[in-house]
Amino acid sequence: MKGLIQRVRHARVEVAGEIVGAIDQGLLVLVGVEREDDQARADKLLHKLLNYRVFGDEQGKMNRSLKDIGGGLLLVSQFTLAADTRSGLRPSFSSAAPPAHGEALYDYLLARARDQHPEVACGRFGAEMQVHLVNDGPVTFLLES
Repeated sequence: MKGLIQRVRHARVEVAGEIVGAIDQGLLVLVGVEREDDQARADKLLHKLLNYRVFGDEQGKMNRSLKDIGGGLLLVSQFTLAADTRSGLRPSFSSAAPPAHGEALYDYLLARARDQHPEVACGRFGAEMQVHLVNDGPVTFLLES
């Protein structure tokens, strides 16, 4: 399971012109589910998302986590993160989870996040979405579990 995290000042996701999820300061996470992923990997990714230290402390060093700052978490499904781009000029999605498996794990991750963190928003699985953000830094990391 992959999570492309972006530290944001604010972010929102829209579907058909309607805002379906929004946060102020926090993390926008594009979530990619692969075939071999399971709930244990989702739990591991969530632990990283909530505790990965990407926010500045008093000295400006990345020593504070999302939990530490009480920021928002915006989860957006993005199956293209599972693409194999090592050869050719077209991505291969053979390692991506089938839609039903991907949606089940995304929903599991979302439910667990809502159980463990006070501010969680999300996109809509499988929908054509427009994601708006102000990347803070910019700070972007690819987390894998």
